[in-house]
Amino acid sequence: MARIAVGGFQHETNCFVTPKTDFAYFASHRDRPPLVRGDEVLTWFRDISFGLSGFLKRMSGAHEIVPLLWTSGGAGGLVTADAFERIAGEMIGRLSAALPVDAVYLDLHGAMVTEPFEDGEGELLRRVRATVGENVPVVISLDYHANVTPQMVETTDALLAYRTYPHIDRAETGDYAAQALSLLLARGRPKGRALRKLPFLIPLNDQCTMVEPSRSVVDRTIVGEGEVINLSYLAGFPPSDLYWCGPAVIAHAWTQEAADRAADSMAREIALRESEFAVPMLTPEDGVRQAMQLARTASKPIVLADTQDNPGCGSTADTTGVLEALVALKAEGAAVGYFCDADAAKAAHAAGEGRDITIALGGRSGPEGVKPFHGTFRVARLGSGKMTTTGQVSGGRDVDLGPMALLTIGGVSIAVTTKRMQAHDQAPFQHLGIEPRDQKILVLKSTCHFRAEFEPIAEKVIVVIAPGHYLADPSHYPFKKLRPGVRLRPLGPDFVGAG
Repeated sequence: MARIAVGGFQHETNCFVTPKTDFAYFASHRDRPPLVRGDEVLTWFRDISFGLSGFLKRMSGAHEIVPLLWTSGGAGGLVTADAFERIAGEMIGRLSAALPVDAVYLDLHGAMVTEPFEDGEGELLRRVRATVGENVPVVISLDYHANVTPQMVETTDALLAYRTYPHIDRAETGDYAAQALSLLLARGRPKGRALRKLPFLIPLNDQCTMVEPSRSVVDRTIVGEGEVINLSYLAGFPPSDLYWCGPAVIAHAWTQEAADRAADSMAREIALRESEFAVPMLTPEDGVRQAMQLARTASKPIVLADTQDNPGCGSTADTTGVLEALVALKAEGAAVGYFCDADAAKAAHAAGEGRDITIALGGRSGPEGVKPFHGTFRVARLGSGKMTTTGQVSGGRDVDLGPMALLTIGGVSIAVTTKRMQAHDQAPFQHLGIEPRDQKILVLKSTCHFRAEFEPIAEKVIVVIAPGHYLADPSHYPFKKLRPGVRLRPLGPDFVGAG
């Protein structure tokens, strides 16, 4: 029986939005657990949809588990120095106190950028390796959108990534991490490590694994086959401004030759398919017009993905471009979710169900050109914001979105939350009495995760480009640290430097 230290510290950093992500945000209970420590980790992560959950399910009975801490800041602006040092410092302190350990498993994201450290996970892993020494295996699981760096690869012995986007295999990835760690416990640390960075960025809308070419790429992922411990593909997170931003292939193997051979083969295939990464997108007005026309005869909802206001990419979930188009074009049977405006939710609760409120909804967080939507809304339904999610992406989580309200104006209903949550689960709509499958038009503030739950009930999905803090085309980001020569989108212009 081995003694295994486990924990997690996650953030997906959009370097081009404000505000920064502070310690209080990491500590809060939102659509994921709050900051939990010690034995609380084991309580919170039993049978829910995170990598640590899958790891614990396989390993708890066979080994002694030493829980450190786990926290996630979701997606948002740069992680503050205070937040990083408090959380990383506590994790390393707990790890030091737990020594000796036989192995370490960490449930990370892979796209964390902090005020003091461009490569947040790389710095955390450097400290972990310095603490446990050169003989202890360290295994990590990462999000599919990780921006993998050389330091992350060199300090670890196996790196397992989600194979799905929408992410419906978080727990399964933790199970794969457990399988890899079992091999390492039996044979020791491997000698082979390989990192291959692709020479182009892939927009998030083009990374979906439900379609080609990503589907075939992730199908080549390997765990514990022959000389290879893991062969992992990670599509990258373009809004993170760091030198190593972008898609990567990683291999850990018992020999360097095996690692190089596996990584080179997969990287070559991805490079040859560069031109295949593309998803068509419409303006809000054109998208709403098309949705209204299709809805006249459709038996299922038409889904509009408000991709650039996706809080899962660090956006604010309060931009008004699609809402303005719906109201201006007099759409009927439309529901928008999830729109984050704490002041609007507070005003609705103060007024009560069935009352009218005249407010300026959302639009107070930018970007340029976005303005509040002024109108008189009917408070159709109120909710506490406390519920259990049910879907494939985040099912089984007890979430707290703060006071919620269903506001209506004309034929449009808006599900308003106090805390941000991407529209990847139906539970918040249902919490407010909205059954998604009964709507004519569903507007979802999401880029891809919505597809797991909403595409099966949709007649058609239309991706629209309204102003938001996530830019669907990475070539529009004002990068400063990205390595020169990287194409800013498939077959797109090269990044020549910050000038």
